[in-house]
Amino acid sequence: MDKTVIGIIGGSGVYQIEGLEDARWVGVETPWGEPSDKVLTGTLDGVAMVFLPRHGRGHVHSPTTVPYRANIDAMKRMGVTDIVSVSACGSFREEMAPGDFVIVDQFIDRTFAREKSFFGTGCVAHVSVAHPTCPRLGKACFEAAKAQGVTVHDGGTYLAMEGPQFSSAAESKMYREAWGADVIGMTNMPEAKLAREAEICYASVAMITDYDSWHPDHGSVDISDIIATLGANADAARGLVARLPGLLGGAREPCPHGCDRALEYAIMTAPDHRHPEVVARLDAVAGRVLGST
Repeated sequence: MDKTVIGIIGGSGVYQIEGLEDARWVGVETPWGEPSDKVLTGTLDGVAMVFLPRHGRGHVHSPTTVPYRANIDAMKRMGVTDIVSVSACGSFREEMAPGDFVIVDQFIDRTFAREKSFFGTGCVAHVSVAHPTCPRLGKACFEAAKAQGVTVHDGGTYLAMEGPQFSSAAESKMYREAWGADVIGMTNMPEAKLAREAEICYASVAMITDYDSWHPDHGSVDISDIIATLGANADAARGLVARLPGLLGGAREPCPHGCDRALEYAIMTAPDHRHPEVVARLDAVAGRVLGST
């Protein structure tokens, strides 16, 4: 692709983007069902933008019921080259305080009730997620956060839990002390894995709202405190997003880290054994390598 199209997946507290030119909500049909909502399209500083509220406007989807495959497929169909995930999270680190942002670069996936791949029986593929986020895109998010005046941490491991309940104190301490996670949330998995399968660069901006339940002075997660912090975080997140077109620019070079070529050698099923209906469902996410586009 030679044109940047920035896709924003907004989490709790981030339900729209202000300042888009020619803004309109568009419905997108996918073989994986309906996305969380219509997508908001437009341009910002001359760069195409696509916004999708992860939980839907009005926050109608729980972390488990978010239609992750439909969401990523819709982004691909809209020509998105770079996805920035914005989501609320808890912190396992004293120095990563409520109100801070973390540019996530690693994940521990503890979800268990979600479809995690576009591929399966009829067309098998294995992509690498050793480095599940795009360093180039993450750097742009880090610079945008700094310019916005946010306290931002460059790198961190995100523990993805199923939810919707928050962690027990024992779980929280285990994730922090034994597993070495830095933040905890409920929505970046399987989103990041699916973005990789769809050959879309992906970066995660985690907005800290609380200290989870490990902290001796914050023994439990209080939803009222989270909501109060969400408002300030959402304002900062919108400012961050507004700076991305200037940092990424409108011209798109191939990803230097190969995110946009993740499927190059990933398809395992021989061409004459690929199920036509499965291949048809993959027309957007894998058409480049399957020859269906």
